[in-house]
Amino acid sequence: MQVFHSEATKLRRAKTELHDGQLMTPFECPERVDLVLEQILQHEVGQVSEPQAFGRDPVDAVHDAAYVDFVANCWDDWQAAGYQGEAIPTTWPTRTMRDDRIPGHIGGKLGYYALGGDTSISQGSFEAAMASKDVALAAYRHTAASGEPSFGLCRPPGHHAATDQFGGYCFFNNAAIVAQRALDDGHGRVAILDVDFHHGNGTQQIFYARDDVLTQSIHGDPDQCFPYFLGHADERGEGRGLGFNVNYPLPPGTDYTSWCEQLELALGEIRRHQASLLVVSLGVDTFEGDPISSFRLKSDDFHDMGRRLASLELPTVILLEGGYAVKEIGINVVKVLKGFEQR
Repeated sequence: MQVFHSEATKLRRAKTELHDGQLMTPFECPERVDLVLEQILQHEVGQVSEPQAFGRDPVDAVHDAAYVDFVANCWDDWQAAGYQGEAIPTTWPTRTMRDDRIPGHIGGKLGYYALGGDTSISQGSFEAAMASKDVALAAYRHTAASGEPSFGLCRPPGHHAATDQFGGYCFFNNAAIVAQRALDDGHGRVAILDVDFHHGNGTQQIFYARDDVLTQSIHGDPDQCFPYFLGHADERGEGRGLGFNVNYPLPPGTDYTSWCEQLELALGEIRRHQASLLVVSLGVDTFEGDPISSFRLKSDDFHDMGRRLASLELPTVILLEGGYAVKEIGINVVKVLKGFEQR
């Protein structure tokens, strides 16, 4: 399995996260990369390669240009406004306010482009997000050229990033960027399977009215879990995309037996839709010891997950989403990759 990684993904080192009423160091931190990379090298999963730079065009292919400009300039604009801490949104265009005008002030822009108040923007956030996108595209390029599976050690993650909103630690949607590049390269249909604990709301939103990308997500029930306002089972797509979005919400405490039943349903959908490429948004925060999830998967379950994903026998690009800085993050990622290769 070819692995792609860039040290530039660690340029984002945010200090602030609002979690459970407290300001704290974010769970999504550069150490996550080190923990995964250590296990990949220790278990000789495959060669680790540096990605090339793919520029901004692939980002603009799925994200609003004004939004990309905002992410690129936010930190400088925040500092220019005289603020000392990290850029954190505090006001949003909620249901009783207008959402058809983008404020000129950076404080207003933050609220306009943010999904919530959980994710701060710090120095290096844009550069890290661009590097993360490069990792994802390099992985896709390898799979497209060789037919072999690849793993992109993406950080920050991407699946919460919508067309013009950031949140949940995500700025640019790596899986969507890969899917769009694959379509531009001639793939007839791409399947994105999101196995992160949290719903891939951004991926759903980007492709919701399209029939060239099948989007599926197995996740914590949004009635109880972030991002709360998307990810229900009745969200099936719209227009041409009707039937091309499938959600599998599950209650807190779900174990692998119950989780795997939904995985098999998702694999059946991919076969039925005859996708020619699989993009896996791999979150290992379904692990029982993850600090911000409530599923009960054990480390050995991830090996079986990888084996089942490989049973599709499709060219596959696996991209890291969630799974936070506990030592098992690297162990669980490697188990997925090893299981995929040992099908």
